[in-house]
Amino acid sequence: MAYQAELVIFDCDGVLVDSEMLATQVESVHLRTVGIDLTPEEVADRYVGLSTSTMTGLIFEEFGVEVGEDFFAEAGALIAAEFDRSLAPVPGMAHALASLELPRCVASSSDPTRISHSLDLTGLQSFFEPHRIFSATMVKRGKPAPDLFLHAAAQCGVHPDLCVVVEDSTPGVTAAVAAGMRVIGFTAGGHCGPKHADRLRAAGADAVISVASELALTF
Repeated sequence: MAYQAELVIFDCDGVLVDSEMLATQVESVHLRTVGIDLTPEEVADRYVGLSTSTMTGLIFEEFGVEVGEDFFAEAGALIAAEFDRSLAPVPGMAHALASLELPRCVASSSDPTRISHSLDLTGLQSFFEPHRIFSATMVKRGKPAPDLFLHAAAQCGVHPDLCVVVEDSTPGVTAAVAAGMRVIGFTAGGHCGPKHADRLRAAGADAVISVASELALTF
């Protein structure tokens, strides 16, 4: 399937950088400090792709535990240290970005510091202009609400129906669909199991690709 687009919007974690299992392993351990026992896989199923504010609400709804800014600051520091040791780009992503001639931006649920750190560590920062990196902290509602993608499109001066989003999470796909954008589900990250593609399609992905090299065939 080939798309005619004026802007490609990339999620960061699990799309550009292979970070999700590293982060969920840290979060699984850190959640135990507030009495919540979830495996990394369970953390991934519940919270991958969500902003911290959305994650905060879901934790309270399910477990009755209030986690605040200190909790996420501590988790963020632990995740950053793990990234320093182990973070890598998604295989083939640097080559895919170098081959992409369309304008592109990043729209991630992570905070700006984590996005910048991730892109710097993996050598992908040069593929994105600094003013085209957008975080859920810049909008009122994070994914699965469409706010972040609509904000990114507006800041880049492109109408939503001329944007294509590359997403690895069901909240991200849901957000892109709600924004009126076409969306490519992406399953190259290490956290994506055999049923992940079906979940992305069920959430509304127009197509699903499993390796970064397939991006070159998409536009």
